[in-house]
Amino acid sequence: MDLKEKLRHVPDFPKEGIDFIDITTVLQDAEALEQSIAEMKRLAEELGDFDMIVGPESRGFIFGAPLAYAMGKGFAPIRKKGKLPYKTVGIKYELEYGTDELEIHEDAIRPGQKVLIVDDLLATGGTTQANVKLVEKLGGKVIGLVFFIELTYLNGRERLKGYEVKSVVSF
Repeated sequence: MDLKEKLRHVPDFPKEGIDFIDITTVLQDAEALEQSIAEMKRLAEELGDFDMIVGPESRGFIFGAPLAYAMGKGFAPIRKKGKLPYKTVGIKYELEYGTDELEIHEDAIRPGQKVLIVDDLLATGGTTQANVKLVEKLGGKVIGLVFFIELTYLNGRERLKGYEVKSVVSF
């Protein structure tokens, strides 16, 4: 199945000029969802052995948790500031218009653990770069990044030089 054809494009969302790529059409289709996780698993296996999968809020949870289950790995969420219940480590990062802050539980990653970061979309790479820094702040080693979709025209890989980046579908 061509997963690219399963995605829905929503023009001018959330604002004019943006072509939003909607993954809910893949999530609603059991075969497409199964194939998505299988393809992400194949890409993750190409990166070699690792201990833990980290996924950022919120769509990183959608792909990261089932991928962790399929691979027999643990999963740790990265969330926006104030959303995690235990002690956290945070990082501020730049957005197009302002800043944001992400957090992870301080005990989510042990020093030296090999970590795979999984998310639904690679665009400019800013949020992913912050995720990488959070993992490294806890002493983890990022072995690679796996995305369901990559918007190649936004050059997100440029911000992630030095890290293996893989994606299932690209535009």
